[in-house]
Amino acid sequence: MTRSCAEPIADPEARTAAEAARAAEAVARSGYGKLVAILSARHRDVAAAEDALAEAFALALEDWPTKGVPQSPEAWLLTVARRRIIDGIRRERTAAGAVDHLKLVGEELAAREAPEIPDERLALMFACAHPALDPGIRAPLILQTLLGFDAAAIASAFLTAPATMGQRLVRAKRKIRDAGIPFEVPTGAELAPRLGAVLDAIYAAFAEGWLDPGGTDARSRPLADEAIGLGRVVVALLPEEPEALGLLSLMLHAEARRAARRDIDGGFVPLAAQDPRRWDAARIDEAEALLRRASQLPGAGRFQLEAAIQSAHAARRVHGRADWPAICALYEVLLASTGSPVVAVNRAVALAEVEGARAGLEALAMWDADPRLADYQPYWAARAELLARAGEVEAAQEAYGRAMGLESDPSVRRHLDRRRAAVAAAEAGDHHAER
Repeated sequence: MTRSCAEPIADPEARTAAEAARAAEAVARSGYGKLVAILSARHRDVAAAEDALAEAFALALEDWPTKGVPQSPEAWLLTVARRRIIDGIRRERTAAGAVDHLKLVGEELAAREAPEIPDERLALMFACAHPALDPGIRAPLILQTLLGFDAAAIASAFLTAPATMGQRLVRAKRKIRDAGIPFEVPTGAELAPRLGAVLDAIYAAFAEGWLDPGGTDARSRPLADEAIGLGRVVVALLPEEPEALGLLSLMLHAEARRAARRDIDGGFVPLAAQDPRRWDAARIDEAEALLRRASQLPGAGRFQLEAAIQSAHAARRVHGRADWPAICALYEVLLASTGSPVVAVNRAVALAEVEGARAGLEALAMWDADPRLADYQPYWAARAELLARAGEVEAAQEAYGRAMGLESDPSVRRHLDRRRAAVAAAEAGDHHAER
């Protein structure tokens, strides 16, 4: 077939550069955390590992277009980054640096004989979630070191100024280095509390992404996806840890409903009004399988209980109605173990489904004085709904207004406003019928 005169001729150099860029991007997406983990595990300097890897990626974009993408891009990047770290240690010329220098040289020689790259991501997660670090920086630190998120993106997701987040991340990495925080998976009695910190950090990242119901925030949406990816890493490396299985199940159950949280016009749809046919069946099936695996292992923790609650909600797919008695019972166990006012609000809502709105309001009233609920939007939204169902229209209107004032999502505010208007209209209709 002859080429048309108007058909552009592809530039071989441009095509090669594009292929190199795609290869580098693929490694950045799938192997960034793995490379940072192995680079920082021996030297215990996360910042140095990140800098060396950044230089390796820059060199790849210069080298690969002319010499071709190597057979193992990850191994190539690891070798170049490790040499950058060796050069940096050599320049420092310290006694400790000399030891690290010999270790890294030995690793490089060993890597030539055994090119398989070990997976040290879990060890890096445990370092980032170490008790010596501020709990508030653990999730952001995991996101940056394991996933390569920049400080600005993390700051946006965690509602922090970029400069502040950047400074906190730098201080945390410096503390890991200076305090000699180990890059290792703890064993025995130390595993459970340390694993809890890792799982909490992953779930905090997921929750930030989950707050964007429509997935419209370019910076928040990846958080949920990437947190699920980190959950998979933990499960793959610790397959017999029931709470790790429970966390992954919980995240998959929640993520399965993402598409159903908005209607065709982009309006917010609460869980009770969602169409189960819009839920992701494959994710739910995987979540259920993980939960069954967890239930066969000793011990039941928070994440397993929360996943079981989501499983009871998913019963609507089969039975057309959530298993509210089971949900209520699970929330009671969860409340007893956590004492969380957030759990108390959810328990009150579940109790209202089983015993009526008055029972739910009585359960909620036990927590009315808790200062942690004063500005908690779901508390006021739940209170408004239960008051409306109980016929206390004026109090419901006031609670709806408070919930709207505390809500940042315009779509959720519109939903609450529609509910408030519907309650007022129903009340006016009743008065009209009486006359």
